[in-house]
Amino acid sequence: MKKALLVILSAVFMVFLAACGSSDSGSGDEETTTIKVGASSTPHAEILEEAKPLLEKEGVNLEIEEYQDYVLPNDDLESGDLDANYFQHIPYLETSNADTGYDLISLGGVHLEPMGVYSKNIKKIDDIKDGTEVLMGRNVAEQGRVLSIFQEEGLIKIKDGVEPVDATFDDIAENPKNLKFSMEVDPAFLPDTYESEEDALVVINTNYALQANLKPSKDALILEGTDSPYANIVAARAEDKDNEALQKLMDVLHSDEIKQFIEEKYDGSILPVDE
Repeated sequence: MKKALLVILSAVFMVFLAACGSSDSGSGDEETTTIKVGASSTPHAEILEEAKPLLEKEGVNLEIEEYQDYVLPNDDLESGDLDANYFQHIPYLETSNADTGYDLISLGGVHLEPMGVYSKNIKKIDDIKDGTEVLMGRNVAEQGRVLSIFQEEGLIKIKDGVEPVDATFDDIAENPKNLKFSMEVDPAFLPDTYESEEDALVVINTNYALQANLKPSKDALILEGTDSPYANIVAARAEDKDNEALQKLMDVLHSDEIKQFIEEKYDGSILPVDE
């Protein structure tokens, strides 16, 4: 009789423990939200990795999907494979939406990557020879950005009445050094172009420059000004503009901890923004 009672009590105790374990697990699942964010490897994924533990404290589990190109992140966001992405600026997003019919929006800027112009052999602007090639990435959305940088240095002049952000090669009114602009190179290969085309000017996006161990603030012949409108943003589908987990992501990315991380790790090559 006692043995039977012990067996019954033991079974009841095991059921009680199982129930407790099940309840804790379920509670954890309910409190934690997982979001998947696509990002360029440098610096975007690095910044997200730093944000990850801060987000965990807010009940958000961050999964990071790294990309090496500028097309797939928006495709995957639109299809629902991602909840957000972090690699582009607003002019690129607007061009992408216009080309694809996507309805992707900016949740806010995080950092600015001042674009740099590099050259192996040209060490001073005064040394730029007549007819020098300017090699830039195959990215229509950045024509105006590149031309603005050269206009700021007095190397070209954009037609009156044309907003620099909208300028194309056809909008160059004055080009006293007869610079030859070309956008035939994939942005990821621009550091290789810099190594091989020693007498050219090569315009390199900062994320690719950093991957190639170039320090924009030190190695660039020309560096974009800090008043640039090309801050890198987090993008999402329009329907998710009020998504609570994504809003927490933005709060963390704008936190003092992340701003300090960006300032210290990238030593002025990348600048935090709060917009």
